[in-house]
Amino acid sequence: MNDNYENYEEVIEVCSCPRLGEPAPDFEADTTHGKIKFSDYNKDHWVILFSHPADFTPVCTTEFVGFAEKQEEFDKRNTKLIGLSIDSVYSHIAWVREIEKSFEVKIKFPIIADLLMDVAHMYGMIHPAMSEVHAVRTIFMIDPKGIIRFMVTYPQSVGRNIDEIIRILDAMQLVDKENIVTPVNWKPNDNVIIPPPKTVEDAEKRTHEGHEECKNWFLCKRKA
Repeated sequence: MNDNYENYEEVIEVCSCPRLGEPAPDFEADTTHGKIKFSDYNKDHWVILFSHPADFTPVCTTEFVGFAEKQEEFDKRNTKLIGLSIDSVYSHIAWVREIEKSFEVKIKFPIIADLLMDVAHMYGMIHPAMSEVHAVRTIFMIDPKGIIRFMVTYPQSVGRNIDEIIRILDAMQLVDKENIVTPVNWKPNDNVIIPPPKTVEDAEKRTHEGHEECKNWFLCKRKA
């Protein structure tokens, strides 16, 4: 075997993690809302599955408050939230009660109790260099067809930006609806990019189609 693959088993483990454009792994798990089968929870909805290192930790607490405060925005976008950490249901319940009491918010989404780390391993949330007993701070955005459309992992010391998550969700939903793509720093109501032409003839036509903003044949924008 090539010397570059001394840690071959580790490479295989990394490559087996979920990837963009692939179906989200299905699972059943105990949560603060009872047992959930993920494919049923995901049916006809977008889902944001997010993990946190542990209950009763400061950064994670601020994130849960942030998600709770934006619950109506996710509801408007036909999107369900579901959290996960390697803690028990009882720990989750106690933590949720403390958050609701201290911050006057309501945690309406379920939290997966992943004590055996089954789901965490399935979704590649265990990064041994960081911790072998805590999930990293990861987000998966899954569309109503059960396909992974977005994923990102944050450092344990940096809290997530909920407004940015909503921006990405808006972009994904608009991409599906309008068959467009979004430019750098796109925000709702900004112009969007028209997919580039696929033939020489279409490229020639593109610059004469009268789009609001056309820098070149491969980069033209229009209103959303």
